[in-house]
Amino acid sequence: MKEISIGTKDAGQRLDKYLRKYLPEAGSGFLYKMLRKKNITLNGKKAEGNELLQDHDVIRIFFSDETFAKMRGKNTVTAADTGNTESKVPGVSDERYCKAEQAYQKIKGIEIVYEDEHLLFVNKPVGILSQGDDSGRLSLNDWILGYCLQKNDDEEQSLQAAVCNRLDRNTSGLVLCGKTYAGSRFLSDQIRSHGFRKIYRAVLEGHLSGEGLLKGYWSKDEKANLVRITASQMCAKDPEVQTAYRVLSYNGEEDLTLAEVELITGKSHQIRAHMASIGHPLAGDVKYGGHTRKGIRSQLLHAYAVRFPKLEGTFAALSEKEFCCEAAWLKEWG
Repeated sequence: MKEISIGTKDAGQRLDKYLRKYLPEAGSGFLYKMLRKKNITLNGKKAEGNELLQDHDVIRIFFSDETFAKMRGKNTVTAADTGNTESKVPGVSDERYCKAEQAYQKIKGIEIVYEDEHLLFVNKPVGILSQGDDSGRLSLNDWILGYCLQKNDDEEQSLQAAVCNRLDRNTSGLVLCGKTYAGSRFLSDQIRSHGFRKIYRAVLEGHLSGEGLLKGYWSKDEKANLVRITASQMCAKDPEVQTAYRVLSYNGEEDLTLAEVELITGKSHQIRAHMASIGHPLAGDVKYGGHTRKGIRSQLLHAYAVRFPKLEGTFAALSEKEFCCEAAWLKEWG
């Protein structure tokens, strides 16, 4: 019999979802059968699987050692995959573990902006995917897991490390990550409710002055991965988006404007498309009408800061705090 005590890091999850991560080689049908037969119990009682886990809950698993080891997937990652041999971390598949270790070794330049028990905020350089795609390239999501695995002393802890807000590959700046289920849930709730403010710095083509609030309707061509923002709604399903801006300075010699931009709503490519729609595309953003310039290989857009609202409870330490990170090109503007 194996006994698992639930801590605050894993509280709030459904029991069945926790079990699928804890026993990655077990199918859902097998797990529900074990619950029905009371081979898996919660606090000494029969469970359905839809219960929300609480701090200090106890899960008992009545498997043979052989079956338990098989369902946990306790094999090893080969030296050919990672350059050395490591015990697989329970709850993390071999493939994901390999990518996490490779990403932590190979991806350089990730700056830690803030870290606590539940959260990790990092400054992502240009050229790194926030999350994996069909290309199979290593991503920040892989790096985050690799970072947490190399710091984690307790292999029985079910890691939830993941990116919670995405940036385009060629947009740099602040990415918020959850290290635990509680951290990821908190950030997801903040994103869904627009709880924290997201501030960007952007270099725009042309002379823009003052400040303003842009409104429009957002639509996306998925095949071309291209967004369009129009003044009137072209389709009933097109959501309204809002983008605020405030000019910080103007470079007359280069005819470029540095602006602070805030996402009031948050949609893919929103800043890039919205600024292009008023005739001020981002410098270097060829996709949305910008022009290539010497030394510029991508759009000059940087997720500069997040500002949290008043908070209580577990995440009260973030209450009304602002977290910032610089981009190398921002230093040229003073």
